[in-house]
Amino acid sequence: MINAPVRVGLLGCGNVGAGLVRLLTDDPEELAARSGVRLELVRVAVRSLARERRVTLPEDVVTTDAEAVVTDPDVDVVVEVIGGIEPARGLVLAALKAGKPVVTANKELLANVGAELFEAAAAAGVDLLFEASVGGGIPLIRPLRESLAGERITRVLGIVNGTTNYILTRMTEAGAAYADALAEAQSLGYAERDPTADVEGFDAGAKAAILATIAFGVRVVAGDVYREGISGVTAADIAYAARMGYVVKLLAIAERVGDEVAVRVHPTMLPVTHPLAAVRESFNAVFIEGEAVGELMLYGRGAGGLPTASAVLGDLIDASHNLRAGGSGRTTPRERARIHPVDEICSQYYLSLEVADRPGVARDIFAVLATHNVSIRAMEQEGLGEEARLILITHLAPERAIQATLADLRDLEVVDRIGTLLRVIGEE
Repeated sequence: MINAPVRVGLLGCGNVGAGLVRLLTDDPEELAARSGVRLELVRVAVRSLARERRVTLPEDVVTTDAEAVVTDPDVDVVVEVIGGIEPARGLVLAALKAGKPVVTANKELLANVGAELFEAAAAAGVDLLFEASVGGGIPLIRPLRESLAGERITRVLGIVNGTTNYILTRMTEAGAAYADALAEAQSLGYAERDPTADVEGFDAGAKAAILATIAFGVRVVAGDVYREGISGVTAADIAYAARMGYVVKLLAIAERVGDEVAVRVHPTMLPVTHPLAAVRESFNAVFIEGEAVGELMLYGRGAGGLPTASAVLGDLIDASHNLRAGGSGRTTPRERARIHPVDEICSQYYLSLEVADRPGVARDIFAVLATHNVSIRAMEQEGLGEEARLILITHLAPERAIQATLADLRDLEVVDRIGTLLRVIGEE
């Protein structure tokens, strides 16, 4: 038997908010029958009443006063999809302190001030749920938090930004230059006019912090994540990678290193045989490695109004059931992670160099590599008139050794330019 409705206050009615309104109102009876809870949308806060929306809302439901939605005694659960840190932080804190569960899709908020919010939720004994903050409509947080709660997860690899994956797909499949692929992504609405958050890895870095927190049971914030974007990747790099049996993806990587956690975002060369290598265009996927379960991959649309709204709705149903039961779900870790220094991480590396095309060049370069105990697994050379491009892939080496190698190579007279450095996930 379904009890009295749970009354929902919604902060924001953009793509995701409008998608949630549709899911709540298209067939509320069927939704109640499927979920076991009746959800009633009673207040919606928007920035402007004059703006046209994809959904129609009753006049007495819509307001520009977000704080009034949070404090309204007729609102049982608050959904925040306005994005950014402020005013979202203050509104979410106010809702939690008032004893109201909160569902959010706000990755930036959680990755930067999540600790404060989780503590407020724990103190109030209510839920703060955030499935939609990573991977859009792909169920990621709940499987990590619940289905794999007893699993010792060792590594998580994720393609968690659809914009960069689309750009890299076009560069790989059409041979497009980075600037042309970015312009295409912008024309299709995959990339913002200012694409910095996506192409420089900030978006993926925030998501990596959230994934690491849930996967390893320790608190990781955005500032802990080493970050590089894709703006330095060239069509030539991607072509060389393809010839060597790799594709280039922007990966969020979180892994255990002893009792520490290493978290980073950067372009990565993946073997074409790896499951993540086949993830194309704006799709997202997360590859999970665990000691008992082995390897798992979760795949789907990582963005978009309706897919993300679907994840929000799942959290909203969970929060409503917990509210009716008088409690909350799992708490989020409070202990700060011990972050493994990035310069101690070991990887294989791809390095492109433009060098003088004359005898003895390779000898001088290999001498520098040998000084720092960096050995070469594969090499390719291409003539460029009076110069040559040298492509190297190393065996496993510490980041510290690679950076020291680059510093010494810059001082070599025979090296005209150091090109792209990419981490490689290989068979070693």
